[in-house]
Amino acid sequence: MVEASQGCARTNRALQKEHNDMTGFNFFWTKNSMLLANFFANMIGVLFITLFTGRSFFPTPPEIVDLIKQVNMIFSPCTAVFSFILIVLYERPIRQYLNSSGKDGKFSQAILPNARRRLLNEPIFIISLNLFWWIIAAILFSSIFRHLNAGPMIIRMSIVISIQTGLVASVAAFFMLEYILQNKMAPIFFPEGGLFMTPKTIRVKVTTRLAALLFACNILPLISFLNIRSSIFYVNQDSGIMLVHLRAFIFSNSLIFLVTGIFLTFIVSANLKKSLHEIIRILQRVRHGQFDQKIKVSSNDEIGYTGDVINEMTDGLTERDRIRASLLVAMEVQQNFLPGSNPEIEGLDIAGTSIYCDETGGDYYDFLEKDGITLGRVTAVVGDVTGHGIQSALLMASARALIRQRSSLPGNIDQVVTDVNRHLSQDVGVSGRFMTLFYLNIDPQKNQLNWVRAGHDPAILYDPKTDKISELHGTGIALGCDEDFRYESNENTDFTGGKIILMGTDGIWEATNSNGDMFGKEPVYQIIRDKASSSAVQIQEAVIEELNHFTKRDSYEDDVTLVVIKKQIR
Repeated sequence: MVEASQGCARTNRALQKEHNDMTGFNFFWTKNSMLLANFFANMIGVLFITLFTGRSFFPTPPEIVDLIKQVNMIFSPCTAVFSFILIVLYERPIRQYLNSSGKDGKFSQAILPNARRRLLNEPIFIISLNLFWWIIAAILFSSIFRHLNAGPMIIRMSIVISIQTGLVASVAAFFMLEYILQNKMAPIFFPEGGLFMTPKTIRVKVTTRLAALLFACNILPLISFLNIRSSIFYVNQDSGIMLVHLRAFIFSNSLIFLVTGIFLTFIVSANLKKSLHEIIRILQRVRHGQFDQKIKVSSNDEIGYTGDVINEMTDGLTERDRIRASLLVAMEVQQNFLPGSNPEIEGLDIAGTSIYCDETGGDYYDFLEKDGITLGRVTAVVGDVTGHGIQSALLMASARALIRQRSSLPGNIDQVVTDVNRHLSQDVGVSGRFMTLFYLNIDPQKNQLNWVRAGHDPAILYDPKTDKISELHGTGIALGCDEDFRYESNENTDFTGGKIILMGTDGIWEATNSNGDMFGKEPVYQIIRDKASSSAVQIQEAVIEELNHFTKRDSYEDDVTLVVIKKQIR
């Protein structure tokens, strides 16, 4: 509904600008362009048949010519008046919308959809009206001639001439009305395109235009030649005179149809080239990342639909760029949430990193120095929000704020995690989102570890003296699942020199390669053993390098977070 109102507003602005820029005569021509085009198209049909085709026909008796003139004096004005009335009635919504611009500059949006439908269907309506009147003319003149016993040739020729005139007028009207519609009316009523998507309209396809061109350049000449050929059998004249008439007919018709064919081919090709050049121009700008311009769609055929699709594509690309820019800002903000550098704690060698598979992610790690460097205690936190992307990033930011704020207050770590869970559960509600967490407190002076495991993978503990790998287990559900859940802390008092703790997220061990094989924890165990004498940063880099070698991909399918803590040997 909002998009429709915006489209109407843009049409109103286009029409107001058109009205302000036009003189009285130009505005009159805009309102009556379709009506006047139809009048000229019928004049072309009459002149075409009378001056060119009719001039090559065989002589018609004077009394028949006089009768035709008398009938035309009544029939032609009547048909012209009726056509005028019908077309004006048909154009009533179009004219109402155009006339409204001359009052207070406000346009009735209620009649715009109907005006658009009438406008797009008007060429077909006018062509059908023309054919109807010329068929009536064929019936009328043939009936009069039959009543007067004018002869079969005259009767037949009256039918053929009327039908042929109607066909010529209809073809001329088709191209003239299409030209006016595309170049004059469509920019006013459809400034944003969308002709193809207008409901309850007859779509004039490219094949229809080509068929009309084929009809004008080939079928009409063929009908004319067949008509004169069959008429020869009804005329008793000297063969020399007939040959002269036939030669004049062939020459005049060939010339006029040739010129007409060239002209119509130029018009059709020019319209097609104009649309295609406009499409190419915009696509070239899109190729260079410029989405500020749109295709000026002025037809409801396949080319117009292509233009609408490209305009929608550029809108989507613009929106994508806007979202991407916002995500880059969000990424920058979220990266600032992560530690800018590894903490320097006496007796500990610490390294941490997070690699997001999207611009933003749900993984989180942090180092909280509650008691400061003097006492040398540090808390390492690793968390993983369900999913990844902007939703997970928002929940991660909220969880980080809760963890940091609560960790700065008095209380044991089990109380800290319990309070964080209660507040986070109230935030996520019934959304189904949650966050796993491993909260580890380290006191290197006492060789003591205290941790709370909230649904997260256990931290890996390696003892190089015994070459034993164990895990820091513990009970506890993910944060956000049950606000009344109470967490329990766990303890280890044997964190002696050389031991290594590795905390990570499932983006590491659940990563898969092209064959669907999972990375697992065994390669991580082996790297810890092989790099036990290396620094924490080197161990971290070795794990990431092996993970990259295993997946052989440019990016990860899930966020990857890794924290390595090594107790230094004194």
